[in-house]
Order: sequence, then structure tokens, then C-alpha cells
Amino acid sequence: MGSQHELPADRSYSKPLGIRFLEYIKKAKLSYESHQAIVLIVTFFAYASYHATRKTTSIVKSALDPQSSDLGLKFPWRITYLSAPAESKGLSWVLGDGWAPFNGSDGTALLGQLDVAFLSVYALGMYFSGHMGDRMNLRIFLTVGMVGTGLFTSLFGAGYWAKIHSFYYYLIVQMIAGLFQSTGWPSVVAVVGKWFGKKKRGLIMGIWNAHTSVGNITGSLIASALLSYGWGWSFVVPGLLIAFMGLVVFFFLPVSPESVGAYREEDEVDSLRKSEEEEGVTEPLLSSNTEVKEKAVGFIEAWKIPGVAPFAFCLFFAKLVAYTFLYWLPYYISHTDDSFLISLSLFDLAAIEGKYLSNEAAGNLSTFFDIGGVLGGILAGHISDRLDARAITAATFMYCAIPALYFYRSYGHVSVVMNIALMFICGMFVNGPYALITTAVSADLGTHSSLKGSSKALATVTAIIDGTGSVGAAIGPLLTGYISAESWSAVFTMLMGAALVAGLLLTRLVVAEVAARISESRSQGGSQTGSEAPELDV
Repeated sequence: MGSQHELPADRSYSKPLGIRFLEYIKKAKLSYESHQAIVLIVTFFAYASYHATRKTTSIVKSALDPQSSDLGLKFPWRITYLSAPAESKGLSWVLGDGWAPFNGSDGTALLGQLDVAFLSVYALGMYFSGHMGDRMNLRIFLTVGMVGTGLFTSLFGAGYWAKIHSFYYYLIVQMIAGLFQSTGWPSVVAVVGKWFGKKKRGLIMGIWNAHTSVGNITGSLIASALLSYGWGWSFVVPGLLIAFMGLVVFFFLPVSPESVGAYREEDEVDSLRKSEEEEGVTEPLLSSNTEVKEKAVGFIEAWKIPGVAPFAFCLFFAKLVAYTFLYWLPYYISHTDDSFLISLSLFDLAAIEGKYLSNEAAGNLSTFFDIGGVLGGILAGHISDRLDARAITAATFMYCAIPALYFYRSYGHVSVVMNIALMFICGMFVNGPYALITTAVSADLGTHSSLKGSSKALATVTAIIDGTGSVGAAIGPLLTGYISAESWSAVFTMLMGAALVAGLLLTRLVVAEVAARISESRSQGGSQTGSEAPELDV
């Protein structure tokens, strides 16, 4: 039996073994703040490992298909080799030779199809993962997803040593990896959302969301560093990394305050007062009350929560831009020539001081987009907290992304320094609203007042918003494969159009927030001074 003032435990969970070990070492129960720190650290590195495995494909892409002259995606998908063709069979793989079937005339098309397949399954799986995450032990659910992701990421790399040249092998492995990857985001946001209230959530989750960029950077550096030893290592090492982090999640992640009997100071006082007043209340009554409060929200019901739909469709276009950069930026940088200066080349690729860059150098250079994304996520979260205006902040960042994209395309070729600076700015404005919507906004809407206090909608709402965004993430690289065959300038025009539409989709929310701010300023000093702004009904 715990102390008389402990909060009722959620019986669907058990305290992680790692938390018990820490308490044993400390000889005392961990404080609420200690649990919060553990949650932030564990989920940060957990999701960073997800993105590290996701980023490797874009780095290895140029090594698998080093000199493709065909950037368009073709359908139906090509029937490829079940074994290596005669000219490909050799004792070793040499960096620069490519890898069948991706080093053929339609190699880039096949790589683009892998991206589409992965992201399509990921987007579809997201909806189911959110639904399941609100009804399962999130610690177990997340562990299974991470270990599964590690296994199938490693299996993709194993094709190097097994000398597998069947396109369908890589296609199936990528699709299953996408399914396991979909378990990550709904789970980590749901866990963090249960431990942190709305106050300063934007800033906290903005800093925490740096895991996306940290994961991309880590994946880029690992994949680039290992590429010369054989492209298989670029998949296997990140695969082992995420599997290890899955075990850390299993042993250390407390999914909710109730699961570990954690409470704040004020919770303890309230619990003591209630236990004195309700001395005769039986345990079944407490359990019944908890179950009613924590009833999971259905998929359709979650869509009807005010604000979910506009933010979900905004994220569709925001992720279209972000993931086009994620999957194609290293390729865009590495395939540079002087054709940008005369605009006559078939590819119309930007030159950086008129020089070609190696695959490794291009992969390392592309990390500045993610570094900018870290700053963008923190700024967007902090600004939205200060203004108490998520929609205004997200829309403003999306509008600022339009000129940033234009200048990167137009002047990124001038020098490496200019390219890095403009890439950093693009990352800041593109990833800022993406980070804000997938973290603080999702957590806010998952605990919306219309849910009457239930936290069992967090994973579902997060999955709806990010799942819809992931459909855009799949379409962006697909369209890029087609459009880039004609002109990369057209690709950037598409991205700028997507950023504009993303901002416009939030117009109704922006107007409502502006009206709320005006009303609040007029009533300053009145009875509503210091109270929270009302949640917007859309």
C-alpha cells in the first residue's frame, strides 16, 4: 500500500524497471520534476533515432544511383533483377559504381518509388497507430515500433552483403519499415502531453522537437561517414541504434504520472484534503471515476475537435515542403553543374561555385537545413507561447518560407557560404511551423476542453494531424521526381505554392486569434485580466 496521499495509479500500466532501479539507487521516490526530465530525455533520443534511420535513404540515394540521367518517376513499376546482372557481379562494391537495379537509366525513378511507398504506408499506419496508442501501453507499443524499425532498416542494408538486386525486396522492406515508423510520433507526443500542461508547452516542446533535426543530422553524419565502407553500414548502424533506444524506452519511460504514482506539490495537498473528506470512499468508486475520465476518443470524434482539420491540412502542405528537402536536398546539392548559369541543361541544377560535390560532402552540407529547423522550432514555440497564438505564428512562418525558398533557389549557387546561410534560413521557416503543429498544437488539441478533461485523445489527435501531414510528405517527393525532370526551378515554384496554401488554410484561425487578442487588450484591467484566452472553436 502506498502512502495515504498518493494519487490513484493507472492499473493498465506498471512502473518501468529502470525507474524502480533509479528509485532504489536514490533510496527515495523520484519527484514529479525528475520524471518530467526522464520523459523529455528518453523521448528526445527515441524520436531522434527514428529520424536518423529515416534520413539514411536520402544520403545513400546518390551512391546507389550516382549518374542517373532520368529523374522522372515511371509507372508501372519496373520488373527488376532477381540476381545481379552479369556486368554487376563482382567481388566488391566500389563507391561511384552504383547498385543495381538503382544504377540503371531509371534508377532515380525507382528510388523515388521507394520514398513514395515508405511514406504512403507511414501515413496510413499513422492513423491506426494513433488509435491503438490511446488504447495500449504506450511504453510497450513504442518499444515494439522501435525494435521493428531497427530490424527492417538493417534488412535494407543487409541487401549489400547478400548481393540482393531485386527492387521488390527493397520495396517490401521499406514499406514494412514505414509501418513500424508510424508508431513513433503519436506515442512520444502523447507521453509528453500527459506530463506537461499548456503553459509554456510551445517553448518546451519547441526545444524538445529539436530531436527531429538532431536525428536528421545524426543520420546524415553516420550514413555519410560509413558510406565509403559499403552502403549497407549506413543502414545497419542506425538500425542497431534505434533498436537499442527501444530497450531504453522499455526500461525507463514513464508513460503518465498515474503510471508511476507521481504527483505535484499541489496534487499532494488536494489529495490529502480529499482523502480526509472522503474517508469512506471505496477503491472501486475511484477506479470507476478514472475509467470514465480516461475513455478513449474515437477517430471521427477526434476529427470534429475544433482546430484539428485546419491544422491537419496545413501540415499536409508544410510536410510536403519539409520532406521534399529531407529526401531530395542531398541529391540536389551533389548533382551540381554550370547549367544553372545558362539555364539550358536538362536538369537545371544549381551550381555551388561551379563545382561538383561528393555524396558525403552533400550529405554533410544538407544538415544546415536541419540546424535551421532546430532554431525555427524553438522560435515558433516561444513566440506562440508569448502571443498565445499558435495559428498566427504558424501562418507567419509559412509565409516567410516563400521568399526564403526563392532566394535559396536563385542565389544558393553563388558560394558555399551563401548556400549554407540560405539553407539555414529555409530550414528555420519551413520546420518552424511543422514543429509547432506536430507538437504543441497537437498536444493542445488532444486535451481540448470539448474532451472534458480526457487525455485519451492525445495519440489519436496527433496521429490525425501528423498522418494527414505525412500524405503530403509522400506526395512532395513523388511530384519532385516528375517535375525535376524538366526543371528544378519548377520544383521550387511548387514548394513556394505549397507554403502559401499552408498559410492560407489557417486564415480562419488567424482571424479568430487576432479578434481574441483585440478583445483581450480592450478588456485589460477587467475581470478577465490574467485569465487564459478561450480555446478557439472552428
